Amino acid sequence: MQTESARMTSAAEARFRVQAPNSLPRAIAVIALDAAAADVVAKLAADQWRHATFYTAGPAGALHDLTGAPRRLDDAIAAADLVVLVAGPGGLAPAAAAVGRACSDCRVTTTAFLVGASTAPPPELSKTLAQLRPWSLMVVISEHDEYIGDMMAALRA
Repeated sequence: MQTESARMTSAAEARFRVQAPNSLPRAIAVIALDAAAADVVAKLAADQWRHATFYTAGPAGALHDLTGAPRRLDDAIAAADLVVLVAGPGGLAPAAAAVGRACSDCRVTTTAFLVGASTAPPPELSKTLAQLRPWSLMVVISEHDEYIGDMMAALRA
């Protein structure tokens, strides 16, 4: 008997696979939730992105673009297909709840990245994860900060 995995990789099933890459770019809002994340987001923003906007968030969810100009949270989320939350260890990401609530209200998907995880003690990671997890469909504990850029490139940001 052929396994399900073997059957799905057969030539007969290959005709049902999507043969083209994701054809529509995503509009992505990347939001740094703390100081550690702001450094990572600033470096990421220095690359060429056509469909990404970058922000920092204050404790109550007040957004600023990377020049420091205030931005409305609702406007930033309404313009996005995906919101990427970025936070460092230590549990200093209280804006995750405000941003997450706004994303939930607008039905915008969220992904969270915990950066700087390779050198952080587990209790510090746990504090931040407790703030991110309720508001993210996917949480990535990133060993390398470049992973965020790789994901955005795959989504054609």
